[in-house]
Amino acid sequence: MGEQPPNKSSIFDSHISKHEDATADRKFAAWIDGAEYAGENLISVLDPVIDEPIVDVPQCDAEDVDTAVDAAWDAFDQEWEETTPRDRSALMFEWIDRLEDHVDELALLECLDCGKPMSQARGEVEGAIDTLEFYASVCRAQRGSEVPAANDLHLYTKHEPFGVVGQVVPWNYPLWAAAWKLGPALAAGNACVLKPASDTPLTTIRAAQLSKDVFPDGVLNVVTGRGSEAGQALVEHEDVQKISFTGSTTVGSGVMRAAADRVAPVTLELGGKSPFIVFPDADLDKVVDAVANGIFYSTGEICDAFSRALVHESIAEEFTERFVQKAESYVLGDPLSEETTMGPLTSESQFEAVTDYIETGKKEAELLCGGGRPDDPELSDGWYIEPTVFGNVTNDMEIAQEEIFGPVQTIITFEDYDEAIEIANDTQYGLASGIGTESTSLVHQAADDLEAGLVYVNEYGPILPEAPYGGFKQSGFGKDLGLEAIDHYQQTKSVYVNLDEPSL
Repeated sequence: MGEQPPNKSSIFDSHISKHEDATADRKFAAWIDGAEYAGENLISVLDPVIDEPIVDVPQCDAEDVDTAVDAAWDAFDQEWEETTPRDRSALMFEWIDRLEDHVDELALLECLDCGKPMSQARGEVEGAIDTLEFYASVCRAQRGSEVPAANDLHLYTKHEPFGVVGQVVPWNYPLWAAAWKLGPALAAGNACVLKPASDTPLTTIRAAQLSKDVFPDGVLNVVTGRGSEAGQALVEHEDVQKISFTGSTTVGSGVMRAAADRVAPVTLELGGKSPFIVFPDADLDKVVDAVANGIFYSTGEICDAFSRALVHESIAEEFTERFVQKAESYVLGDPLSEETTMGPLTSESQFEAVTDYIETGKKEAELLCGGGRPDDPELSDGWYIEPTVFGNVTNDMEIAQEEIFGPVQTIITFEDYDEAIEIANDTQYGLASGIGTESTSLVHQAADDLEAGLVYVNEYGPILPEAPYGGFKQSGFGKDLGLEAIDHYQQTKSVYVNLDEPSL
């Protein structure tokens, strides 16, 4: 980092300057026991717009994870276990106040290491804070229950934290996903060891730094590095009592096996290949935008992406024409620019994976638009892919069955309701789905018949902390968000108090 090399774009110079602004006088390290933790080896966090390092962070290993887990247990045993919901709520709100004072800083970090347009990055930082506010609020509303089983028995239940929980979050929504994990886990009374993705750890590190002197040291720990080392050590750790993982189905199944060896409970939010069914009466002015938002937001790097548009044959031609126009209207550019509506993919490896799928799609189906890098030489250093749309797709094609995780849409036609539901459910995944219709009856019938944990009607989103989020089938099990997430971070105990006849 430093001087602009020859033949580099003006964007390059702008980003190098922002790297310096974002990292000046600040160390980005792991966060263990309430302090920065350097570790011995480093890994570079790259800016996907210019493919240059922003800063180096520690490559934590199994020994570092041991240190974090030990610190978490010390914090839990010595202080955190004795806190009340009122205590935890107050501390969480204190942390939230600090985060709110640093929204601009956090948004810049998210923009730089993810490549998200600044408006999206800021919205997701605010979404993370909103999620934490929800759990800080409902923390005090937790209840046990009394079971009226017999007149001579006082039977009640209480909910207790696991102690130390391990959490692994993906690279596509770094801070928001961390809030999904940390919010309910802290509210439930656990100490946390969280591993952010190696590509995008900066906002999580900074948020942890902003918790200093709020939570007891060791309650919130962040271990950085690769999943194959730090992540694996965390999910296999015998003293981690609960694991929550968000990522690919392949890695998630390995997490489940590792946890099974010590009979530790897991929550898994995994892959998706989500359908959006466009019925004949759909308002295309709304639905075209909804489907586009669901596949092109965040450059398609979203687990619940509407990557299969199922369109009734009577409106397929009009929908396709409008959708291609919408796809071509996205402005690819510097995420720091207000005009940009789509940034690059987050990494070279993801760029290569998406490119391979596009090449497969060209052989299987009809390429309607996109399919390559943008022509703008200013963007030649970044991992940019044009919004891509394929027509004449059938549901058995590879591009219709496998999760691409990029801005690639497939359009599939259907004849009637039964065929639409059959195609929608004909996938190994079941995370999300969408319905485009003006018929209330059709909405409720389709919502019942779709095999997915989420159903969006005429829109993509919103995703709110009040409602549980999670999928069916190979999209995982357990829930992030909602009150259900607090339940996943607690164990229920039944207490039987046998009563004698009172005597004086």
